[in-house]
Amino acid sequence: METFFIEQFGCRATQADAAAIERQLCERGLAASPDVSSADVVVVNTCTVTAAADLQARQAIHKIHRGNPAARIVVTGCYAQRAPEDLARLKGVAWVVGNSHTPEIPRLIEEMTPVLPPRWETGFVPLGKVEGAPLSLKRDPAKILTGNIFEQRELLIAPVEGGEAGHTRPVLKIQDGCDSRCSYCVIPQVRGPSRSLAPDRVIAEIRKLAAGGAREVVLSGIDLGSYGRNLKPRAVHRERSMRTELGELLRRILDETPIERLRISSIEPTDVTEDLIALFAASERLARHFHMPLQSGSNRLLAAMHRWYRAEHYARRAELVREWLPDAAIGADVIAGFPGETEEDYRATLALVERLPLTYLHVFSFSPRPGTPAAEMQDRVSSEVITRRAQALRALGEEKKTAFRAAQAGRTLRVLTLNRDGEDASGPWTRALSGNYVDVRVAGRWPANQMLGVRIHSTLSGKLMGQPVPASA
Repeated sequence: METFFIEQFGCRATQADAAAIERQLCERGLAASPDVSSADVVVVNTCTVTAAADLQARQAIHKIHRGNPAARIVVTGCYAQRAPEDLARLKGVAWVVGNSHTPEIPRLIEEMTPVLPPRWETGFVPLGKVEGAPLSLKRDPAKILTGNIFEQRELLIAPVEGGEAGHTRPVLKIQDGCDSRCSYCVIPQVRGPSRSLAPDRVIAEIRKLAAGGAREVVLSGIDLGSYGRNLKPRAVHRERSMRTELGELLRRILDETPIERLRISSIEPTDVTEDLIALFAASERLARHFHMPLQSGSNRLLAAMHRWYRAEHYARRAELVREWLPDAAIGADVIAGFPGETEEDYRATLALVERLPLTYLHVFSFSPRPGTPAAEMQDRVSSEVITRRAQALRALGEEKKTAFRAAQAGRTLRVLTLNRDGEDASGPWTRALSGNYVDVRVAGRWPANQMLGVRIHSTLSGKLMGQPVPASA
């Protein structure tokens, strides 16, 4: 039986793509390998959101080929869609398959010719060393399969189970693609138009996950707040319209599935409406956690970025979350060094972040992506200045995170135990995650996937320590 291994990079959406590929390969009779060194086929699922992500993927492919030269490497994902020729030139690569053709990967793997064993042949040197000559395995040149991503209408899905903290919390991708055109972002070019998983299918997947023992499910998407907008309404006489937007979908999940906790991934601030916040406030089953990309506190830069809100609009959304949900986690993304960013622009971002009730920050140094308007902009910020600004923003983010953790002292949080434990001076502990996105070390050793009430009593080396409390407490 042939074996495969999936090397994963990038966001939750790409993790979901990898899960779908894994499901398809297993259905076709391949077996998952425990490590890359023993796999017959290695699928490298790439990200291309920054130049660093591209470099990481190339380095990984080089390492895989050096460690397992007989493996047939299939490269897919966003980098494969954007620049397939670059990846096809790398040693060991058999196929480069863009996001436009990801469902074809299992068929291509079945049809691939195994790497030939060492043999003498004109122009070919067999495996090993003969008279000091380096030897290699015979393989055909890499092939490329990509297409127009904007013609993509299907959504490849499978829950992500296994991986991050054992993926005690399955991640279900319910939306892909993006119809926005932020000037710095390459994602629409490699993911295509916004498309959504039909609500009945979402309900069925979550019911299946709950039946399999999942206590928390994370809903993910490239532009999650746009969920449902592309779905066509059914005929008027049908009992239920297919067209369902995010808030309505969440209500259906709460009403029609037994899942104990539902968490949403990143959502644009323009989609965080008062109605949506009220829904979260009305149900303890919705994790009190909002991640809203900010990118800049300068209105001038927000306009240049083609972000369709301004700093004061973002601030009001964050303040509304805090008014309705005083204990909620509120995260943000910020870009340091966008072209033309002045010291005044940077200070505006710093001041806004400092003022807002944010609880953590993801800071990205600007990286020009080929084919985006920002890549052609003049007035680039020097790398030294970008580094300084990014470091200051990260330091501020850490201050926010530390303050939020400290505010949990004395509170009782409902946490989900994860697949990680340890021991320190206070004794054994188990890692857990609260609804409001706080990492907690729960006293004692607990099986993964347990919902516990935990009273936070102290901090040790920056980690929150908690003691389980009886269910009736």
